[in-house]
Amino acid sequence: MCKAMAARAKDPVSATFANTAQASRSGKFGMSFSVSMHFDHFHFLMIDPSLSLFSSKTKLQRRYAMIELRPFSSLGGANHGWLNAKHHFSFAGYHDPYRTHWGSLRVWNDDTIAPHTGFPPHPHRDMEIITYVRTGAITHEDNLGNKGRTSAGDVQVMSAGTGIVHSEYNREDEATQIFQIWIEPASRGEAPGWGARPFPKGDRAGRFVTLASGFGCDKEALPIRTDARVLGATLKAGQTAEYPLGTERHAYLVPAAGAVEIEGVRIGPRDGAAVSKLETLRVTALEDAEILLVDAA
Repeated sequence: MCKAMAARAKDPVSATFANTAQASRSGKFGMSFSVSMHFDHFHFLMIDPSLSLFSSKTKLQRRYAMIELRPFSSLGGANHGWLNAKHHFSFAGYHDPYRTHWGSLRVWNDDTIAPHTGFPPHPHRDMEIITYVRTGAITHEDNLGNKGRTSAGDVQVMSAGTGIVHSEYNREDEATQIFQIWIEPASRGEAPGWGARPFPKGDRAGRFVTLASGFGCDKEALPIRTDARVLGATLKAGQTAEYPLGTERHAYLVPAAGAVEIEGVRIGPRDGAAVSKLETLRVTALEDAEILLVDAA
């Protein structure tokens, strides 16, 4: 594939901290003090304990990592009967001005689709759409003539490009659960396309495996047209997997099953964790876990 300590503040959130938290939701934040802390669902991690109180804002941004925990219970969404949808980011009728994107990551939907129902033909344009099937299977068909069934643990990608019309149905006798992820493309106006492939969970045991990537060096991954990777891992309780994120990148991690810990922060099943300013992402399983991770610009 081309050390932090978290200290927890027990005091109530002050107006200053609240303002900092709001700014951080947009992916930008600055701090004028040299403490590590958490408040609400935000966790600030001091990477360099020798940080001067009078360091510039730029230096502070470079030396602090941030983890924003988004509990499953806090997600937006709606239950339509045939579709029970939860949204990690603003989508459809759910709007949170502080959850509109994370870097180039625009959408992460947690969908449960009832048997023999689904999304009828509808259009997309200029978006990279990755679907990870958690249980059941999803059947795709589009106006380019592509058709395929993607089953649990496997991945399909669609580059909407200049425009594509597709349908997604659960043709199974059981509910299908998917994560659907939208990432903004690096360029617009490209030809549309679709692809899918299996990713056996055993191949991801104890480590991150790239499932979809915009980097040519990831030969085994499904191609997407964006400066991003989608990765998966399966961990036994107590195992740790590392990923070289880089301080300029935006990571978003969701356990499909099980609970994990990042720098002392617990992320439960289907919770989201928005991570930035962290050189190396270390994920430890608190119980057997299946993880999906996006690394975006």
